[in-house]
Amino acid sequence: MDTLKKHWLFPAIVATVALALTLGSKGAWVQEYHVITVGIFLAFFATGLSLDVSYLNLRDLQLKAAIAALVSSLALIPLLAWALAFWVFPLELTIGVCIIATAPVSIVSGTVMTAIARGNIPLSVFICLLGNSVGIFTIPFSLQLLVGVTADIQLPVLRMLLSLVGTVLLPIVLGALARPLLRGLMARHGAAFSVFQQCIVLLIMFNAFSGSGARLVAAGGVLPAVLLFIVALHSLVLALNYGLSRLMRLDRASTSAFTIHTSQKTLTVSYVVWAGNFGAQYPLALIPGIVYHLTQMIMDTFVAERFRRRSPPLE
Repeated sequence: MDTLKKHWLFPAIVATVALALTLGSKGAWVQEYHVITVGIFLAFFATGLSLDVSYLNLRDLQLKAAIAALVSSLALIPLLAWALAFWVFPLELTIGVCIIATAPVSIVSGTVMTAIARGNIPLSVFICLLGNSVGIFTIPFSLQLLVGVTADIQLPVLRMLLSLVGTVLLPIVLGALARPLLRGLMARHGAAFSVFQQCIVLLIMFNAFSGSGARLVAAGGVLPAVLLFIVALHSLVLALNYGLSRLMRLDRASTSAFTIHTSQKTLTVSYVVWAGNFGAQYPLALIPGIVYHLTQMIMDTFVAERFRRRSPPLE
C-alpha cells in the first residue's frame, strides 16, 4: 500500500489514458467547458505560491551555471532535438518534438529530483525561475525558426507570446504576490498542491488522448519509434548537460542540480502552446511532449539515485 501511495501517478496515467480512449470525443468536455484552462491557471498560481526564494544567496546560485542552463535549455536542446527529429519523423511529430524542446525547464519535478540527488537546491530553483521567466518569451520565436525551416508555416508569434504571458507568467506572478498572505496555507497543504499539479498533467493527457484516439490507433506503429527517439534524446540531453557541468568544474551538488534540472521540460507549457496553435491541425504533436514527460520522470529518478549514492554521507 505504501508503494502504491508513493508511486500513484504511474497507475493513474494508465487509467487516464484508458479512460480517454474509451470515451473518445465524449471527453471533449474538459476543453469545451474550459476545465483544463482554469486548471492550468490554478496550477501556475499554486507554483507562484510555492516559490520560496528567501534562502537564495549568491554563493549557492552559481550564476555562470544558471546562465549556461539557460543557453542549454532554450538554445542547444531545441537545436539538437530539431536536427534529430527532422531526419526521423514526419512533419506532425517533428513539430511535437520542437514544442517540447523549446519549452522551459520543469517547475516542480526538477527540484524534487535534485533533492533526491542531494544536489544544490538553490541552484535548481534559480534555474527554474530564470528558465521559465525567459522561456516564455523565447518559445514563439524559437518555434517559428525551427518549424519555419521544417515547413512553410507562419506562426502568430505575438499572439503566442501574449497567450503564454497571460496563461503562465501572470498566474505565477499573482501566486508569488499572494504568498505572504497564504504562507500558512502552503505550509499545511503543500503536498496537496503538488498532487493537484500532477492531476493537471493527467487532465492534459486525458484531453490529448480523448481528442486523438482514432488517429492514435491509426498511428499506433509510430508510438514505439517515438518512445525510442525520446529515450535516446533525453539520454543525449543528460550527457550534454553533465558534460557542460564538468567543463564549468561545478561541485558535485551543483553538477547534479545542473544535469537533472536543465534536462527536464515542462509539459504544461507545451500543452498551452500546442492547444493554442497546433492542436486542431496537428493533434498528434503533443505525443512527443507526453512521452518526454514520462521518460524524464523515470530516467531522472535513476540519475538522481546515482548522484545520491556518489554523494558524501549526511552528518
